Amino acid sequence: MMFRGILVASVTLALGAVSNVQAASPKAAVQAWRKAHEREILADFSALLAMPNVATVQADVEKNAAYIQSLLEKRGFKTELLFAEPGTPPSVFAELKTPGATRTVVFYAHYDGQPISQKGWISTPFEPSMRTALPEAKPIDWKSAASLDPEWRIYARSAGDDKGSIQALISAFDALKASGVKPTVNIKLLYEGEEEQGSPHFSKLVAKHLETVRGDLLIMGDGPMHQSGKQEINFGNRGITGFKATVYGPLKPLHDGHYGSWAPSPTVMIASLVMSLRDDEGRILIPGVYDDVAPISSADRTALAALPDVETGLKQSLGLGRNIGPPRLADGYMAPTLNVRAIHAGDDGPSAANAIATQGDASFDFRLDPGETPARIQALTEDWLTKQGWYIVRDTPDLALRLAHPKIARINWDAGSSIATESPMDGPAAKAVAASISRTVGYPILKLPFSGASSGMAEIVNQMKAPMVGVSIANYDDNQHAQNENLRLGNLWDGIEVYAGLLADLNW
Repeated sequence: MMFRGILVASVTLALGAVSNVQAASPKAAVQAWRKAHEREILADFSALLAMPNVATVQADVEKNAAYIQSLLEKRGFKTELLFAEPGTPPSVFAELKTPGATRTVVFYAHYDGQPISQKGWISTPFEPSMRTALPEAKPIDWKSAASLDPEWRIYARSAGDDKGSIQALISAFDALKASGVKPTVNIKLLYEGEEEQGSPHFSKLVAKHLETVRGDLLIMGDGPMHQSGKQEINFGNRGITGFKATVYGPLKPLHDGHYGSWAPSPTVMIASLVMSLRDDEGRILIPGVYDDVAPISSADRTALAALPDVETGLKQSLGLGRNIGPPRLADGYMAPTLNVRAIHAGDDGPSAANAIATQGDASFDFRLDPGETPARIQALTEDWLTKQGWYIVRDTPDLALRLAHPKIARINWDAGSSIATESPMDGPAAKAVAASISRTVGYPILKLPFSGASSGMAEIVNQMKAPMVGVSIANYDDNQHAQNENLRLGNLWDGIEVYAGLLADLNW
């Protein structure tokens, strides 16, 4: 009788231990479910990617929102479409409470995408195409394949930025539910629909619905993983502001033989304007632009120093004979960046003519660090251009203005801009996220003080007064914002496991 009692107690304790292990580490159960449902996951993901979602086409954005809302409602989430004001793009909000949970985690991603007009797409952007590993990238019929190679990639706009994160979380939730593993936190989902426009209404949307979206931790599922392929988390994003500049030459094109030594060339003028703002080494030449950057903390320096070397391999894969700025890629995130998005003047190719053009155009964006604000950068930029002799206007100048001023620049700032944000690395929630993902992937994850990319996260972080952790799942070479955007299958599979762990293995 005593032995039997001991045996029963031992079995009970063992079963309890197994249950606790499962609850704390759902990876095995999730992985088994995923392997049995890979084709269903890809069919669902393909359907999501097939929906056009260019951020500036609001009708398509709204269709995406309604579709994602329906997916979440089928899974038992309470959903709502949130608007900053009538006529603005919707954000999809969903909530699922967990009995007994004391913490609420808000998972953010965006479902809108970049334009698709870039040259060189190897497949139609909204017709998802499965292809073999790089560099061949040959199309393959995954539906009839005997097995799915994790090195294959699915090509479509928003595959990596940012619908992959949405699919990973939905599949993670399905896997946990099918495996009988319950989340440890209350879940809120906030999927934005205008991130690729610079989130011009997101701050107002968050303010209007603050009590609805509020949580104890914000997990942002945007951006690619570290270039080493290892799982990485970050604690913020850089800010952004951008503008377009137009400079003016003659009212009509002029024969460059007759007028090339007399009439100012807007092609040269726009090139001169560009080089007055930054040099070839990436140094911004605008006085005062670095003055407001917050000092790098010792914790940030330690985290940066721990990142593995990827720069040599990147130069090889990108065909770069040099780099600009600091030798280490991530060190460059600690200072603002000025990128020249485009320059255009005159014509080339079949339309080329030996003529002086009528105007030159250039497009720019600044990536801002903590401490900087878009308003301050805009003021510094215009003050510097004015000192360089440019007369700044907002509309196309009339003849009187053109005759009165030798150098006119029309400057129009982008509608969307944001400040940078950085959450503490050593907070309880941040440590819990790092520990959960490390348990899932089986190694200590990498930590980045803040991402080189930008988003409207500062708006929600500052209003919620909650810490933020960026959890990226996309392959670093996913070609986000460019032609042939893709997501590696192995990254999607791993992302499902990571999100499942965050849902069921997150306590602080």
